[in-house]
Amino acid sequence: MNKTNQNGFTLYELLITMMIVGVVLTFGVPNMLQFNQNGRMTSAANDLHSSFHLARSESSRAKTNITICASANALLPAANCGGTWDQGFIVFVDSDGNIDRSGATETVLSAHGPIAEGINLAVANNATYFSYSANGLGRPNVGGNPAVSQIVMCDERGNITAAGGSSAGRLFVATPLGRATVFRDTALIDNALTAMGATCP
Repeated sequence: MNKTNQNGFTLYELLITMMIVGVVLTFGVPNMLQFNQNGRMTSAANDLHSSFHLARSESSRAKTNITICASANALLPAANCGGTWDQGFIVFVDSDGNIDRSGATETVLSAHGPIAEGINLAVANNATYFSYSANGLGRPNVGGNPAVSQIVMCDERGNITAAGGSSAGRLFVATPLGRATVFRDTALIDNALTAMGATCP
């Protein structure tokens, strides 16, 4: 009889391999989930921050009013103010300064659609706009409506300390002069939520 060598795994080797894969998945999947959540949160905060920076710099450059506002139809040609920040927002030339896009000269400079699913927003005073004057400074309370000052962003994790010692949430702050900043301090976020009477998420 001819001898034939059989190649393959023993049952013992297969069980060890499955155990190693199980351990890797146990630790790897939650970390990957948190990595994706952090990525979505950072992207949403950066989009808002960069839009404020664009509005401020463009108002100084073009010497005209530039407004950023929440928009329910941000990605459409007829995009205008109206809606909530989680639905999207636009940056546009607000020639007449009335927080309403109209006319051929009021061009949309930047448009962002709805924020990533799973991110919740709490907005101080339910403000829906921020407008810059021709000198690059903020225009508070246009038409008696308060400009946005604080927005808290959070997901299902809430305002907890995440990797690196910073909060899993974000606090976006726009000063009356128009300077925009993003914070990741749990105490600052808690204080902002308390002042708003809101929770996270």
